[in-house]
Amino acid sequence: MTDILAPPSSRHVIDRLGIIIFVFAALGLFSPFVLFRANRIVAGEPRYLLDALPGWPGYLLLAAVLAGAILALLRLDARIRLAVSFAVLILLAIGLGWAVDNVTPEGDKISRTAPAVGFWLELLAFGLLAADSVVRLGLKPLSRIALLVAVGLGIAAILLSGIWSDLSVLREYANRADVFWREAATHIALALGSLFAAALVGLPLGIAIHPTKRVRGVVTGLLSAVQTIPSIALFGLLIAPLAWLAATVPAAAAIGIAGIGAAPAMLALFLYSLMPVVSNTLAGLDAVPPAANEAARGMGMTDTERLVQIQLPLAFPSILAAIRIVLVQNIGLATVAALIGGGGFGVFVFQGVGQTAMDLVLLGAVPTVALAFASAVILDAAVELVSVKGRT
Repeated sequence: MTDILAPPSSRHVIDRLGIIIFVFAALGLFSPFVLFRANRIVAGEPRYLLDALPGWPGYLLLAAVLAGAILALLRLDARIRLAVSFAVLILLAIGLGWAVDNVTPEGDKISRTAPAVGFWLELLAFGLLAADSVVRLGLKPLSRIALLVAVGLGIAAILLSGIWSDLSVLREYANRADVFWREAATHIALALGSLFAAALVGLPLGIAIHPTKRVRGVVTGLLSAVQTIPSIALFGLLIAPLAWLAATVPAAAAIGIAGIGAAPAMLALFLYSLMPVVSNTLAGLDAVPPAANEAARGMGMTDTERLVQIQLPLAFPSILAAIRIVLVQNIGLATVAALIGGGGFGVFVFQGVGQTAMDLVLLGAVPTVALAFASAVILDAAVELVSVKGRT
């Protein structure tokens, strides 16, 4: 009885991750909220929250961040923590738009105002709180996808509202809208095209080498060796042979194969993709219960029938997991393709690095991260759905 009536210890009241979130949020409040530059190349002028957002909007955002940080310290229900994180994140998004509008001189199209370290710290803090809450809730796969769609629609609504129109990265986008969507299509084509080619080759290859351990060792060893080559080095190594092929075989040049451009980028991504596809195919086939194979043999099934009707369906979750790994990996690696003229979001990243323009870097980096994150969430949910279906 005494234990029941005793107040809970701080170990049970204070959330350990909440301490980290509180520290990040507090540091964010003492750091510049936005950075104003008269043009793209001059040094920025830091503006703190109450300077960039004077009056009641600034105090409202300040109070919301403090309240959210304090609530993050407590071991509250995950649904409450998720609601708190989303509420603060929405206010941060709106506050950023108002701050940029307030700092930017009216009619000025040359200056650049960007989020500063304070905003990024707040975003990190409450993004962590949201992610932790989602994990604690243990949402079903379809619920996670629905939440992702809701977040995507919310971001789209903010972008369409024009509240961020003066944000530096969106000014860069406005100047390059046509190029942006062309490179976005190239980036997606590189990631998906190399994934499709790897699945087309890697799946039959994994099935073919599965019965023979000696051959498996040789093939997986070679594919592992390819994985150890740095991406930039592999892109570079492919330039000379593909240039020779284009010069020697007119038909190869006619279909777009060349020493630079999309061809070496696609080939490099394909080579990087083979190892996960082959190894997960082998792992999935190895995991098929021997009893299932024996039962299929007892029913008079041929080797092909057993493969199609028993082994591949049971191995499918592992194969789908490989597709998830490859897609997320290729979305990131496709950025490097810009170094050899392959296009994609890396065009903006490397232009930004060359011009010391962080806004251009963000114009390429943010969509890449968003694509990889969305792909991971959707395919994780798909793997879980397939695995649960396979167990029932």
